[in-house]
Amino acid sequence: MKDMFSGCHPIINFAFFTIVMLFTMCFLQPYYLGISFFAAFAYSIYLNGMRGLKFNFLIALPMLILATVLNPLFNHEGMTILTYFWNGNPLTLESILYGLASAVMFIGVILWFSCYNAIMTSDKFIYLFGRIIPAISLVFSMVLRFVPSFKAQLKIISNGQKCIGRDLHQGTRRQRIHNGFRILSILVTWALENGIETADSMRSRGYGLAGRTSYSFFRFDTRDKVLTVTLLLMLVIVFLPVVTGDVFIYYYPMVQMNDATLWAVLDYLVFSFLCFLPLLLDVVEDVKWHVLKSKI
Repeated sequence: MKDMFSGCHPIINFAFFTIVMLFTMCFLQPYYLGISFFAAFAYSIYLNGMRGLKFNFLIALPMLILATVLNPLFNHEGMTILTYFWNGNPLTLESILYGLASAVMFIGVILWFSCYNAIMTSDKFIYLFGRIIPAISLVFSMVLRFVPSFKAQLKIISNGQKCIGRDLHQGTRRQRIHNGFRILSILVTWALENGIETADSMRSRGYGLAGRTSYSFFRFDTRDKVLTVTLLLMLVIVFLPVVTGDVFIYYYPMVQMNDATLWAVLDYLVFSFLCFLPLLLDVVEDVKWHVLKSKI
């Protein structure tokens, strides 16, 4: 197993991603955003390898720059005017900083969702919510595997069409467009049939019925108990300064942020440990594995 955190109990995985994504979305404090962004950036590369590296640099970072640039073009609030656009609207420092914070928040959440998709498989989600909300959990699990299943089936259909001369790269432009629509039609038909077959299969197995039992290999062991206590303690420590007002940020009408007090610095350190917790677990496990191999 490459990732140790994925071997933890599903409730630990779900709780962690829920906490970090809620903090990233709800609090636009620069330290929170920076810590969360870099933790998600590093963890996505660790989980997805070269594919995650390409996504981060070719898609995530350009989206970050684009979102940062677009906000000052439409948002002109703020007291610190830097210059004026050609149409007379002001360019303010507050709008730039708020656009940067919003962009980091948006991209950070996307990166955390990419990590979530790699860790929270459909069987984990059904295990957690199959008895509480069976229909929604089934639909959500199907949505999670929608993109990879679509990509795999699209490759199969394209290879089949290529063998009979109906690929996207064969024939005239009109024929290529026609072939593309044919491949899309086959793919959509497969998706609809697959969804119906999945629903009928689950219904025939009694999914969602009261009293139905199900096998699960997930066990809540001592490691999960320690991680649960650790997550709860860190959640209290991180959230308490926000409630008491020791950690805050205001972007309008002018930027105001809390001072770097001892309580605030402690809060940032704990939040850093929280966000980097899965990566730290993986690094510790990798070091232990290399030490054990060196002793063989």
